[in-house]
Amino acid sequence: MPDAVLNIRVIPRAKRSAVAGRRGEAWLIRLQAPPVDGAANEALIAFLAATLEVPKRAVTIIAGERSREKRVRVTGVAEVSAQERLSAATARS
Repeated sequence: MPDAVLNIRVIPRAKRSAVAGRRGEAWLIRLQAPPVDGAANEALIAFLAATLEVPKRAVTIIAGERSREKRVRVTGVAEVSAQERLSAATARS
């Protein structure tokens, strides 16, 4: 099964962590964590792992570690499945 590679736009210091839809090609994800000492990256990995129902070790930031625009690889999940799960999470928010 090929890995999913997702474009993510992070908004740190939100009231609560949630998928906020899409902005262009990227998924907009609000995180409670501040962008300090990698806290937002850790929160993003934990949030995506929970949302996509994979272990945290399956989620890797492959580009943009110090940016709001990130590319994330999710191992063991097909691209279509990952997109569907994020869409469902958007509907729940």
